[in-house]
Amino acid sequence: MKNLESPTPPASFTLWDYVVFTLMLVISAAVGLYYGFAKGGQHSSRDFLVGGRSMTAVPVALSLTASFMSAITVLATPVEVYCYGLSFILTCLSFIPMVWISSEIFLPIFYRLGITSTYEYLEMRFNKATRLFGTVLFIIQTLLYTGMVIYAPALALNQVTGLDLWGAVISTGVVCTFYCTLGGLKAVVWTDVFQVLIMLTGFLAVIIQSVLVQGGVSVIFSDAAQGGRINILDFDPNPLRRHTFWTILIGGTFVWTSTYGINQAQVQRYVSCKSLFHAKMSLYVNLVSLWAINLCSVFCGLCLYSVYKNCDPWTANKVSAQDQLMPYLVLDILRDHPGLPGLFVAAAYSGTLSTVSSSVNALATVTATDLISPYFSLSEQQLSWVSKGLNIFYGAMCIGMAGVASLMGGLLQAAISIVGTIGGPLLGLFTLGILFPFVNSKGGLAGLVTGLSVSFWVCIGSQIYRPLPESTRPLALETHGCNFTMAENVLQNWTYSTQTEHITSAQQHNTQDRPWLADSWYSLSYLYFCPVGTLVAIAVGLIVSLVSGDKALKLEAGLTVMKEDLTCYKLYKILKQKAIGNSFKLDLAGGKEKKSGETNFAFRDIELDITQMQSQKSLT
Repeated sequence: MKNLESPTPPASFTLWDYVVFTLMLVISAAVGLYYGFAKGGQHSSRDFLVGGRSMTAVPVALSLTASFMSAITVLATPVEVYCYGLSFILTCLSFIPMVWISSEIFLPIFYRLGITSTYEYLEMRFNKATRLFGTVLFIIQTLLYTGMVIYAPALALNQVTGLDLWGAVISTGVVCTFYCTLGGLKAVVWTDVFQVLIMLTGFLAVIIQSVLVQGGVSVIFSDAAQGGRINILDFDPNPLRRHTFWTILIGGTFVWTSTYGINQAQVQRYVSCKSLFHAKMSLYVNLVSLWAINLCSVFCGLCLYSVYKNCDPWTANKVSAQDQLMPYLVLDILRDHPGLPGLFVAAAYSGTLSTVSSSVNALATVTATDLISPYFSLSEQQLSWVSKGLNIFYGAMCIGMAGVASLMGGLLQAAISIVGTIGGPLLGLFTLGILFPFVNSKGGLAGLVTGLSVSFWVCIGSQIYRPLPESTRPLALETHGCNFTMAENVLQNWTYSTQTEHITSAQQHNTQDRPWLADSWYSLSYLYFCPVGTLVAIAVGLIVSLVSGDKALKLEAGLTVMKEDLTCYKLYKILKQKAIGNSFKLDLAGGKEKKSGETNFAFRDIELDITQMQSQKSLT
């Protein structure tokens, strides 16, 4: 078992590490080349934006996982467990209701309508102003988030491995733009599949070596238990607690539903499937791959704690930020295995590539569909070329946003939190449209604006008045096992005591100056920002719609949820007909599977059920 008495500076990247990292970039670019030129390339905007609506469940499922499992997940989730304990594993439970809600409520409607952009639905259900508002919000949110996804891991890896910062940023943006522009959605999906496998392989390399170094899995769990990291069953209902069973289950369900239920990057993948059955199955397969990625990242956090339980590199000033701990661990325990540190860095950048490529493709899609097509008369070929041009434009924009992120310093985390608050009100808007037929455009727009205002209010307030430690509850990090020299030891003790005094006096001063809202409303768990925005948007939307009248609102068929969309209803019909001896079998996908794309009526001429017509004729 490794007892890190003094964390020696890890080795920097070797030639083999660069070879492995470069190989990952080359293979990703090669996939774009293949789908850009195979079978004559991309003939239409439909081929480019939604893969010709011919994708199957498994690759789409892995792509769904990769889209939001970024390098931030690879680097930050283990650190979360290292600092706060194992409670984050409860996120896996929140994935279950998310998958059910997304597959049963949102997915059938988007697939049935045959839309390319999620925000097309908002115009169908409400009006053009609501659609434009939703589109602009999505573009702002995605550009900010993607710039951070590129820059944050590049900075962490640069300061630990010596990997050139802007070389990594620019190469990431260029490779993503390259295969997005050439291969469209199919290239994005298949590179996501490759990148998910690389992410899992990188995690496994760290886990296996950590287990070998520490002397077994039982040792790692024993260290975690002694360090108070096995803190899963915390049922405290207090919403001010950062992570409890309830905040993670309830808040996580809302956050992930806003991501997988209505986000353009995900919906674009659903509608690219060749049938509704494949679209639904992609979500359930995605559930398994999400569990795999999260369990690996959480266990890496336990490995991180087991190795550095007696000498925290961050407290010992061996790294300048906590998000550098995972690269530090990798170079520390894998220094004698050339190429494996490069594999982990490839895993981190696979997360970045998958997220950036999904974002660039989604941004191009909503811009082409929502901001260009309705106002300009373009042929399919012209729209395809415009979409490719938009991919190049947004690729450059994302690299530029990485430059903006580099100037934000300590506001980086604040900006990520603010971006996350946009998803809640948008989820509320779509929920109003799908579940409440009487809600009108006035109610929808009022709900969205109010939900955004409230969610931004609590989010910004929490950044100005940080929650106190009794709400966040960080766990202890030790340095008593570090072999400092006498001078280093005196300096370390002086630094620690000085920092403690400053923090204590600052907390006392801040406590005296903090308004009442600072320790109540502004201390709300960050996981509740999304539910707050969603529930406020729904409540205001319902009230405004009832007050403004328009009760005789007439909607086109298929814009709200129907009982036929629910799998449980279809199962009930099957069991009922079996009980009465009827041999007719209902298809869970909503109809017999025919050729690619034919179950989506937006892309076929007419579909007649001959069996049903004959039975009706015989009755007459």
